[in-house]
Amino acid sequence: MPTSAKPQPIRGSYGADDPGPRNIELDLQNPDILIPPPTDNGSIPNLKFSFGMAHNRLEAGGWAREVTVRELPAAKGMAGVDMRLGPGVVRELHWHKEAEWGYVLEGRCRVTAVDADRGVFVDDLKAGDIWLFPSGIPHSIQAHAEGCEFLLVFDDGNFSENETLLVTELMAHMPIEVVAKNFGIPATHFANLPPKEKYIFPLPVPPPLGEVMAKLPKNRPAMPFTVHGGDFTPTQWDGGKTTVIDVRNFPVTNMAALIIDLEPGALREIHWHPDADEWQYYIQGEARMTVFDATSKARTFNYRAGDVGYVPKTLAHYIENIGTTPVRVLNVFNKPLFKDVPLNQWLALTPPDLVRGHLELDDIAMAALNPNPRSVTR
Repeated sequence: MPTSAKPQPIRGSYGADDPGPRNIELDLQNPDILIPPPTDNGSIPNLKFSFGMAHNRLEAGGWAREVTVRELPAAKGMAGVDMRLGPGVVRELHWHKEAEWGYVLEGRCRVTAVDADRGVFVDDLKAGDIWLFPSGIPHSIQAHAEGCEFLLVFDDGNFSENETLLVTELMAHMPIEVVAKNFGIPATHFANLPPKEKYIFPLPVPPPLGEVMAKLPKNRPAMPFTVHGGDFTPTQWDGGKTTVIDVRNFPVTNMAALIIDLEPGALREIHWHPDADEWQYYIQGEARMTVFDATSKARTFNYRAGDVGYVPKTLAHYIENIGTTPVRVLNVFNKPLFKDVPLNQWLALTPPDLVRGHLELDDIAMAALNPNPRSVTR
């Protein structure tokens, strides 16, 4: 690579060249870390971690990797898992101490669940569809013929995908005579129980949904555990669109979500969330985000596909598309109702003399204050 292609940590008269050793590819992906804007100041914890840097657990027909508080210490409120299942492959029957929010990234899968009222739930999902399994609700995920990849978000940063409660481990760690008594049949019928977890393992591609449902009891949960992306109409803005999925249109959920699409140059306006942390997953494009905290702290981060971002509640931030292609980012919040406070609306709804007295804005700037929502702008 020619020297001219190597970005240097120089901004005007500040900084100096970096002769190396250095990771040029990493510097190119993080220009606002190498050469931070002059508005950055003080100490903000790291708010970025890439799934590409996460340990990958390879299993028979699939894999899983996670970003938790161990990889991203600021992410105390939520953790995430990226999982891939090949054709017919199953994420075994299990449950969690945490709630599980899921988003299908590619392919199709079938989810199953049984609730505490013995309601039986089975649904087929495709890219863009979402599920929420509350804490303690047993469930499974199985890929269809094309396989699937999905993102999982859990409402505790200390979560680990390696510490879920699995049906195979449950059976392996119960005395065999107790298992036999529990089911009312001789212990010999449990001679082939797996000695350890299966976790991810292959099975035949599941049969048609109607065929499966016909063999199951008719009792259904009071609220469905899934929603389909095609059922939602995004809100269009000048520069992109947003979709809110929260307890108002997905009653079972305890985590809200905002799906953002940004055209090149567009901005998810400066705002903050008054009561929830924000866990971000970047699906496509190149973006940057500055996060502001009290006592003049601010730091700017760069993101692209596969990266995770995190913003603690009440901290002001924006997301800007700095690339030449659209940005799509999932934002998941550890509260059931989506709430934000946009800077522009706050100022527009405050007495003008008070705003002018604080910021010394001219007439044009004052006229630009807009009390109407504009989540995305150019």
